[in-house]
Amino acid sequence: MSEPIEIVFETHSISEDNERGIASGWNDCRLSERGKLLARELGERRRADNIDAIFASDLQRAVETARLAFQNASAPIFFDWRLRECNYGALNGQSAAIVHSERRKYLDEPYPNGESWRQAVARVNRFFGDIELLHAPARILLIGHVATRWACEHYLNGIALADLANAEFVWQAGWEYRLVK
Repeated sequence: MSEPIEIVFETHSISEDNERGIASGWNDCRLSERGKLLARELGERRRADNIDAIFASDLQRAVETARLAFQNASAPIFFDWRLRECNYGALNGQSAAIVHSERRKYLDEPYPNGESWRQAVARVNRFFGDIELLHAPARILLIGHVATRWACEHYLNGIALADLANAEFVWQAGWEYRLVK
């Protein structure tokens, strides 16, 4: 067995939509002023972590988080659409209370004009297939969304998607995973 790739996952910082109770999905939105402060704190918290590369969703809130947190870091930053949030389709930009209360319904059935959670997790899993090509050992940081974290939990820890859909999200200062090739 070869050396693992260590993966640190962090959520994007707080967006203006988050503060307004909006589920952005694939819609772009900016970080709030508090979110910008928290993004800088993320960079300070992770500065001594020996991160080899940073990968972030290409949605504006994740891009802004990565740039504010790691603007002076030596690790390269890459943006990848596969790390995006679930595409809520017609529900992008709608009330977070409504969108999140119906997660279970859309576990296998796509949101109208969007994708299902299973499709979103499979999209992120394709990213994991590509990072397996990195020279190990490596320590990378991902900045993403709920779908990104669910993919980490499902693909790397074997947690059932139904269990993730039923669990309430509780923020923490990062999650750590190991990808063994």
